[in-house]
Amino acid sequence: MFQTFVETASPDQGPPRLTALREQLAETGLDGFLIPRADAHQGEDVAPRDERLSWLTGFTGSAGWCVALRERAAVFVDGRYRVQVKAQVADVFEKVDWPETSLADWIGTALDTGKLGFDPWLLSVDLHRALADKLPDLTLTPTDNLVDAIWPDQPAPPQGRVFAQPLDLAGEPHADKITRLAKDLSAQAAVITLPDSIAWLLNIRGSDIARTPVPHGFAVLHADATVTLYMDAAKLADLGDHLGPQVTTRAPEDFLTDLAALTGPVQIDPASCPVAVADALGDPKDGPDPCLLPKAIKNAAELDGTRAAHHRDALAMVRFLAWLDAQAPGTLTEIGVVKRLEEERRATNALRDISFETISGSGANGAIVHYRVTDSTDRPVGEGELLLVDSGGQYVDGTTDITRTIAIGTPGRDETQAFTRVLKGMIAVSRLRFPKGLAGRDIDPFARAALWEAGLDYGHGTGHGVGSYLSVHEGPQRIARTGTVPLEAGMILSNEPGFYREGAFGIRIENLIAVQSAPKLDGQTVPQMLEFETLTWVPIDTRLIDATLLTEAERNWLNNYHKQVYETLAPHLDAATGQWLSGACSVI
Repeated sequence: MFQTFVETASPDQGPPRLTALREQLAETGLDGFLIPRADAHQGEDVAPRDERLSWLTGFTGSAGWCVALRERAAVFVDGRYRVQVKAQVADVFEKVDWPETSLADWIGTALDTGKLGFDPWLLSVDLHRALADKLPDLTLTPTDNLVDAIWPDQPAPPQGRVFAQPLDLAGEPHADKITRLAKDLSAQAAVITLPDSIAWLLNIRGSDIARTPVPHGFAVLHADATVTLYMDAAKLADLGDHLGPQVTTRAPEDFLTDLAALTGPVQIDPASCPVAVADALGDPKDGPDPCLLPKAIKNAAELDGTRAAHHRDALAMVRFLAWLDAQAPGTLTEIGVVKRLEEERRATNALRDISFETISGSGANGAIVHYRVTDSTDRPVGEGELLLVDSGGQYVDGTTDITRTIAIGTPGRDETQAFTRVLKGMIAVSRLRFPKGLAGRDIDPFARAALWEAGLDYGHGTGHGVGSYLSVHEGPQRIARTGTVPLEAGMILSNEPGFYREGAFGIRIENLIAVQSAPKLDGQTVPQMLEFETLTWVPIDTRLIDATLLTEAERNWLNNYHKQVYETLAPHLDAATGQWLSGACSVI
């Protein structure tokens, strides 16, 4: 299996490891040290070598911080991890709600003056500037990583082989991408640190990160339409002549020296560029990663590949759901659910990897937004409970991400009421037509309105961008209060409102959607309207729906969706599964 169930969190190790880190503070004369969940490439996912936050504190979430001072220490997590952090992190660490309380706010209260150490490869330029501005009485001090100094069995850096993404799936030669992006540069060169940006630009993929097919490396895009790629030669050995004459390869150890030798203005993205890179350049120019927006706007080949991947994945999901419904309540465990779902995806003979660790949360575990089942937390899926399954696959033609919440036995009234309100939000986004120029923050309230009417909400964004056989979480677009990038045709996003009652149940319903131009209406005065194409074709559990809460338009949308699900999938299913699907897609 791709997924394992070994417990990686070690809460009991947090206190002694914090003590060892404080000994390092004393030896180096520092008053504190920053530990982000980050690597030198500033991507969301990190290799085992870079899981410093998890190793030190026990927290295994995909985003967070620790600030370790001589007398106090705190772990900062966002709304997705408020429940999880309580179980994974010892009480020697304060648990701080972030970003409601910023790093600077907490540090400013806990440390009046002194030297705050940080690894310059792991801190972005933006955050460094923010800390320096808000903490003028502290000295931000770059240093070797203090966690590395106390981590005796730290894994080695990853060395996964790089392979080419076929042109028929990439949709554009990488030479053309380089030329196109170089024309838009407002500097002599742009430094690219994000692994998925480099992978997209050069039509390559890799295996340095689990679940995300990217290689580690750095690149410089030059205004003369050439690229310098800094990556270990052994990792590139299988590429042959794929990179072509526009790409020069250099050893990673030459990166900082070469940056220092560049002339003319050099652009960095301060949101993702590490301080070490900016320092090597001396006086870089701020600008966005030149790949971010072009990568987010999928071309026709990428969209076609994504549709094919979702069709394949939907068949696996339906076979899984039909099997799940045939199991007697109490006979399955959360791990059994994960194993069966991965078996169905593997049976497609096209699965390259899962796109993230499958979330299989029953009962109270469903309220842990990013719950990862382990051998120690596994529990039976019981009668009368909800089962939340959030999962996805990495296929060479696309990346999938889907969540379904399933009734095990007869659901209660609280569950059906909450589920229906979550569904109303998902439908509202799915049906939406909106003027071109609106951003995700303008769309987000539509997903929450039905929950707000009942005084309910959820503590995560409604949607994230998704890559094309790349990262399942891709920027810069998002449907959230923080989503400021205007949505454009070709962008792929998730649509996943939810509701979580700690200690009881969790609900999330997720489809992937693609932004597309909306047909012009008679009398339309808005110059251009956009809408969403649904990419995910898997039934939604109607046993959890209180139909009296749905409007006629919402009921029509759901019935039409299920009609399309059945017509799309039934011809490719065996008779028994097709019969199950017919029932699951019944009109309400």
